Amino acid sequence: MLTSNKSKSFSADILRPAQSPEGGWGFVLLPDSASEILPRRGRISVSVRVNSKEFVAMLEPDGQKGHWLKLNKQILDAADLSFGHTAGFTITLLSHEPEPELPEDFREALVAAPAAKETWSKTTPVAQVDWIHWIESAKQAKTRNKRISDACDMLAEGKTRVCCFDSSGFYSKAFRAPESL
Repeated sequence: MLTSNKSKSFSADILRPAQSPEGGWGFVLLPDSASEILPRRGRISVSVRVNSKEFVAMLEPDGQKGHWLKLNKQILDAADLSFGHTAGFTITLLSHEPEPELPEDFREALVAAPAAKETWSKTTPVAQVDWIHWIESAKQAKTRNKRISDACDMLAEGKTRVCCFDSSGFYSKAFRAPESL
């Protein structure tokens, strides 16, 4: 298992997403050997080094007990990465998970629910990432709004983990790596 300040190096192809071929971003699928050493199958923050460029990123679950990494246009350009080429990557687990950025609608709901906000403030960043992921994985606005309401209710009851949520996407199939061209 990868622990903070330990690294794993691997090579991966730079892929172009099929749903956004002109979107200016790419991604890589981590090889099983890289995902297997991570402490969890869900989202996890790492330091990434590619072509002498270093940045912090969140690895996303691919629904197959592995991970994928989104590379925005700035990273692609700064690291001189091209679609279809293979690049060498080194990932290093961060010593602590950074606090996630709250979606505006969820932040407003927490402000309006003091008991929920209090529990949220005592919740670990890893659990917070799962709550946010659960909310953001809703495909419809109606479902998202219900999840925000349910999250506030559960947090107000003192629950620090979202129940019945498969953060890896393996069992629920909620999370997937993008399809590539």
